[in-house]
Amino acid sequence: MRKIFIIEDEQDIIQAVHDELKKWGYDVTGVSDWDNMIAEVKEADPVLILMDITLPMYDGFYWTQQIRSFSQVPIIFISAADFDQNAVRALMIGADDYLVKPFAMDLLTAKVQAVLRRVNAVQEKSLEKFGCELNLLTNDLDFQGESVRLTPTEGLIMKLLMLNANQTVSKKKLISALWQGNNFIDENALNVNLSRLRGKLSTLEGPLQITTVRGQGYRLEEKL
Repeated sequence: MRKIFIIEDEQDIIQAVHDELKKWGYDVTGVSDWDNMIAEVKEADPVLILMDITLPMYDGFYWTQQIRSFSQVPIIFISAADFDQNAVRALMIGADDYLVKPFAMDLLTAKVQAVLRRVNAVQEKSLEKFGCELNLLTNDLDFQGESVRLTPTEGLIMKLLMLNANQTVSKKKLISALWQGNNFIDENALNVNLSRLRGKLSTLEGPLQITTVRGQGYRLEEKL
């Protein structure tokens, strides 16, 4: 069974998530020792992590940063906190999606399946454009020996832009490709991921730039 690791301290939520996702063939495991939580994540090697914000010891933002230091496993935040600012912060540090408590279990299942579809959609091993190479298995973007690690969502955005280099890709097309047309994901999440991706391109100091085409979408171009 595909394993999902839930980082949550409310046992009723853990049990409800376990019972729901088990119907879909997932094995849900929770934290047994908060002092050794990172070791438990590594040992479990899950296909996806569900992350609460308010947790013992440290919050979900801290744990996400720790996990991102060694893994690009998809992470969905689940929290009772207000959506806007916490969702933006979660996405900025590497989360792939966000759910606000209380949530319907069918919505949770839909989000889990949508995120995993994005990850599993990768077939090719790499793409190259303008001297930059995107490893579609690890989401590493390389240029002249330098590399930046993209999240799964950023990797799929970059893949679509590279496949359509020098052409405008509409927001609608990006959202459709990323979330399989699930309209409960809003445009704000796309904007946050694009902003984060642009920051990583700047860090790489390569020839790639993402240009906004006002009223139409985005275009991947080579810097002049």
